[in-house]
Amino acid sequence: MRTKTKMTGHAALLCGAALCALLATAAQAAETPATATPAASPDTDPNSVEQVIITSTRETRSAVAMEAQQIQRVLPGASPLKAIQFLPGVIYRTADPWGNNEQNLSLFVHGFSTQQLGYTMDGVPLGDQQYGNYNGLSVSRAVTSENVSRVTLSSGAGSLGVPSTSNLGGAIETFSRDPGAERSLTVNQTFGSYEASRTFLRAESGEMAGGFKGYLSYLRQDAKAWDFDGRQRGHQVNLKLVREGEKGDLTFYANWQMKVEPNEDATAMGNQQTAAAQNFKPYSRAFIYPDLAGCTANLTGGPGTPPPAQGNNFSNCFSAAQREDILTYISYAWKPTETLTWTNQAYYHYNFGRGIVSGPVNTAGLPGLFATYYPNLVVGTTTSPTTLTNIVNLFGGSGYAVRTTEYRINRPGLISTVEWTLGDHQIKGGLWFEHNEPAQQRAWYPMTKANNNLSPYDVPRGNKVLTQYANAFFINNLQLHLQDQWRVTPKLLVQAGFKSSLQDATGKFPVNQKNLPTVAVPVQFPTGSIESNKWFLPQAGLLWDATENDQVFVNVQQNMRQFIPYGAGSGFYGFSAWSLGTQAAFELFKKTVKPETSWTYEAGLRSRREVAWGPITGIEGQINAYNVKFSNRLLNIAPFNFINPAPAILANVGGVTTKGVDLAGTIKFGPRFQIYNAVSFNESKYDSDYQSGTTLVNGVSTPVTVATGGKFVPLTPRWMNKTIARVNLGKFDAQISGDYIGKRPVTYLNDLSVKAMMLVDLQAGYSFDIADGGMLKGLRLTANVTNLFDKKGVSTAGVTSNSGGYVAFPQPPRMGFVTVSAEF
Repeated sequence: MRTKTKMTGHAALLCGAALCALLATAAQAAETPATATPAASPDTDPNSVEQVIITSTRETRSAVAMEAQQIQRVLPGASPLKAIQFLPGVIYRTADPWGNNEQNLSLFVHGFSTQQLGYTMDGVPLGDQQYGNYNGLSVSRAVTSENVSRVTLSSGAGSLGVPSTSNLGGAIETFSRDPGAERSLTVNQTFGSYEASRTFLRAESGEMAGGFKGYLSYLRQDAKAWDFDGRQRGHQVNLKLVREGEKGDLTFYANWQMKVEPNEDATAMGNQQTAAAQNFKPYSRAFIYPDLAGCTANLTGGPGTPPPAQGNNFSNCFSAAQREDILTYISYAWKPTETLTWTNQAYYHYNFGRGIVSGPVNTAGLPGLFATYYPNLVVGTTTSPTTLTNIVNLFGGSGYAVRTTEYRINRPGLISTVEWTLGDHQIKGGLWFEHNEPAQQRAWYPMTKANNNLSPYDVPRGNKVLTQYANAFFINNLQLHLQDQWRVTPKLLVQAGFKSSLQDATGKFPVNQKNLPTVAVPVQFPTGSIESNKWFLPQAGLLWDATENDQVFVNVQQNMRQFIPYGAGSGFYGFSAWSLGTQAAFELFKKTVKPETSWTYEAGLRSRREVAWGPITGIEGQINAYNVKFSNRLLNIAPFNFINPAPAILANVGGVTTKGVDLAGTIKFGPRFQIYNAVSFNESKYDSDYQSGTTLVNGVSTPVTVATGGKFVPLTPRWMNKTIARVNLGKFDAQISGDYIGKRPVTYLNDLSVKAMMLVDLQAGYSFDIADGGMLKGLRLTANVTNLFDKKGVSTAGVTSNSGGYVAFPQPPRMGFVTVSAEF
C-alpha cells in the first residue's frame, strides 16, 4: 500500500519562490528574450549582487554551482560540501558548524550516500570521502575554504571524464581560485562561540618574471567542541602558481594540512541500547578527558567496566581523528592549434593518520580478544573479575586501553585529456591512471593511572601491547573515456560517449587477527586479488535551446562503483571482500558477486531572463526529473562489531528504484534583493526482499526473509526545501537561509524514523570605505549565526539494524561568529 504524501507547513511555505520562478519562466517563454546576465566572477567585490546559485547552461545533465562569495557567506571557512547543502536534492549534516567533522557527516544526493558519489579538486580525484579513507581525502583537507573558487554538483551523473571509482550517483567537483594579477595580502580573522578562532593569511605575488603569478596561504583553526572539552585544531598551507602562455597554460599546486579532530560516539537508540539501560539516551556522548581521574572513576561496573545503567551509551575517556596530508599536482594544457588542447596532469597524495580511542577494556567482547593474545590472563572465564583485573593491569591499571586504527595512503596518478574541435563536432577523450598503496593496522596501547601522557592530540609511540591486524593493498585504477558533442543545428547539441572503469586490487595481511581456541569459525582475513573491469559504460544526452533563454536537456548514463579494497574494518567504512572471514568465502565472492551499477535517466528545463514585472527584474529557474535504477546492491548481511570484527557475509541483495523531481528558482527584485528557493521530492525504494541466514521451523532449516521490498531507503527523506533570501544595500549586505529536511527512516524496514527539521542561518556584513593611496585596500566585517532558532534533533543518523534500533548524532546548538577581513 502506498503511503500518502503530504507536504509539511515548512515545505509548503518555502516552495513559493521556486514555483513562482518556474511558472513565470513558462509564462514568458514566448516573449522576446533578453540577453542572459553572465555569472559573476568568484573574486569580484563582495558587494556585487552575484547569483546565489549558478545553473550551468552548457551541460546535458543537471549541473548547479555555488561560487566563492556564497560559500563564505554560509560561514567563513565553511567546507565546500557544507555549502552545497543549499543545492537541490542534497542532504548535508555534521556536528560542527563548518561542516568539517568527517566522523559524523551525512551526505546524500538523490538517495545516494557519501561513498556512492565522485569527488574531485581541480580534477584530482579525492576518493569516496568515507571516514578512515583508503583512496583520498576530504575536500576541506585538499584546499582551504577561502581558496575555493566554486563547487559544482552534477546530481544525476558526473561527466565521463570525472576520475572516480565511486561515481554511482553523481559528482561534486571543487575548483581552487587562480592567483590575482595584483600583489596583495589578505588577512581574515574569525572569532566565535566555544572559543573558536580561525586565522587565514594569503599573500599574492601578482605578475612576476616569466609570466608567472601565484599565492601562498596559511590557515590555523582552533575551536572547542560544543559539548565537551575537546579542541578541533588544524594547520593548512596552499601554494598555487600559474603561467599562461601562447601555446599553453602551466599550473602547479601544493597543499599540506594537519588536523586533530576530537570525536564522540553516536547515541544508541532502541534495540541498539542494552535492555537494562533503555532509559539512558543522552543527547550527546561527550568524552571525559582531560579529567583523567574522572575517566577512572566512571568505571563503576567493575574492573574496566562502564556503568551498566549507561549500557551502550557509556562515555569513552577520549577519541579523535588525527590526519596529515600532502597533495600536489602539476598540469600543462598544451594548445598547438586553436582547435586542439591536450592537457596532462600528474598528481601525488600521501596521507598518514589514525583514529584514536581510549575506551573501557570490558566492552564489545574485548576481554575475549585480549585473551587470544595473552591466554595466561584467563582465570575462570574471560569476564570473571580476576581475568578483568589482569587485563586492566595489562593496559596500565586505569581500566582503559588506547586503540588506534592507523592509515596510510600513497597514491600517484596521471590524467590526460584531449579536446579537439572538428567543424560541428567537439571530440573529448582521455584516461586516468592511479596506483595506490594504502595500508591500515589496528594497535592497542596501555593507558596508565599515573603520569599518563596519552591524549587525543598525541601520537602513541612505544609500549604497544599488541597489534590486532595489519593489512597492505596494491591497487591500480584505469579509466578511459571518449565522447562526441555534435552541434547538429545552432540550437541543438547532441552528446554521446562511453567510459571504461578497470580496477586490479591485491590485499594481504602481514599480521592477521588471532582467535580464541573455542571459536567455531576462526576469523582469518583473506589474501588475494580481484579484477573488476567494465569496458563499456555509455552516456548520451541532448541540449536544445528552445529560445535564447530556455533550454531543454536530456541525459542517460550508466555508472559503476568499484569494489572497496579495504581490510578488516570495512563494516564501518564500507563493504569489502577482504573483510570476509575465510579464504574460501573470498574466493566465492570473486566468482559470484558483481559490482554495483546504476542507470540514470534525467530530463529538465532551465531558463534565465530579465523581466519588468513591477518590482521583479529577473528570474531564473530549473526543473529536472530523474529515474535511477540501482542494481547489484552490496550488503553485509552479518552483524558487525567495528572494535572486534567478526566475519562478514557480503552479497548482492537486489536493487533500488529512485524517482524524483528538483525544482529550483531565483527571483531578483532589482539590484538589492533576491530570493532563491529549491524544492525536492525523492522516492527511493528497495526492489525486493533478501535472505539472511536460516532458522528452524518445525525442525526444518528455513531461510529468513528480510522484507525490504517496497521499503524506503533509510536516511533519505521524501521532501526537502532550501531557501536563501539576500539583500544588498551597498556597503551593507545580509542573508537568511533555511534548510528543511523531511522525516528520515532509520531502519531497513522503516519501523523507526527521525523527525523533520528545518535549520535557519543568518549572515550580515559591512564593507568600510577606505581612502585611496594607503596600504589598506579593503576592510569588511561579517557576522554569522548558525542554527538561529537553536533547534535540537538528529543531525546524522546511522542504520544499524533491520528494525527496532539505530544510532544518532546530535544537532549542534546556536553559535555565533564574527569575521574581520582586511586586504593590503
